Amino acid sequence: MPGTEEEQPNRTDEGADSGPPRADCVHCGEPTEYPADRPGALLCPHCEWLEAQRSACSG
Repeated sequence: MPGTEEEQPNRTDEGADSGPPRADCVHCGEPTEYPADRPGALLCPHCEWLEAQRSACSG
């Protein structure tokens, strides 16, 4: 049957094969914008934004 989910490829990670593997966020586990071999505690864009909000109001 055309148009069923079985025939549709999973497209949640478009372009995932175009480059090095991405590091997981240390808070939520979602992929970050950084390569997996980058040192440090890496955050996804959402958690980076939340952390910036917290630090902006802590001073």
